Amino acid sequence: MGHGASRLRRIVREVAKFGAVGGVGVLVNLVVFNLVRHTTDLQVVRASVIATVVAIVFNYVGFRYFTYRDRDKSRRTREMTLFLLFSAIGLVIENGVLYAATYGFGWNTPLQNNVFKFLGIGIATLFRFWSYRSWVFRALPAPETQAPPAPALQNEQAVASKTKQQVP
Repeated sequence: MGHGASRLRRIVREVAKFGAVGGVGVLVNLVVFNLVRHTTDLQVVRASVIATVVAIVFNYVGFRYFTYRDRDKSRRTREMTLFLLFSAIGLVIENGVLYAATYGFGWNTPLQNNVFKFLGIGIATLFRFWSYRSWVFRALPAPETQAPPAPALQNEQAVASKTKQQVP
């Protein structure tokens, strides 16, 4: 198998781990959302924001210690700052969909709330996957392997070495 197949396997594994953590995060998000909605008098989007924040905390732990545990851990402050920044953008995307459906179109039944909450999570997940893997949980550089010099370079080095030896 070539380098491309190996890279594809790594990406598939990463997507599967991201999906496992994200899937549980979606359940956390939806359960907290519905608990807050049905046990308080908070408006739908406020309940959704609370649920999203709880899911963000859950997801950070899952991503850091499961999905991206092999990634660079040397700059945690930078990682946390970027994670929170991109999570906040995802929060706006996710809850913007719910806000538009609820207040823009008047779709405000419990079923509609959950459908648009789920749709918002899906759209925000695409953004989060890209941003987390690209910016937050950076891959460690591959260990450098010293390749032998190209044949033309070997000849130039041999000529240079001979020339240095002949100079008095």
